[in-house]
Amino acid sequence: MDSWVIAMMLGASLFLGAIALFAFLWAIKNGQFDDEEKFLNAAKFDGEDELNDAIKREQKKENLKKSYKPE
Repeated sequence: MDSWVIAMMLGASLFLGAIALFAFLWAIKNGQFDDEEKFLNAAKFDGEDELNDAIKREQKKENLKKSYKPE
């Protein structure tokens, strides 16, 4: 390989890494990871009744979409 190919690959990887780091820091700053109890509550309150209710709500949404006919 020529040295310019290695330099180009190194530059591109540093650029993409910097973009990923910037996006991660932006997400932390804006509170994207602040919901600490989301998964704990999901596991705690995820019973059979709640799952059945969720399925019924999804079916209602699908039925509404099917019955809506734009003109």
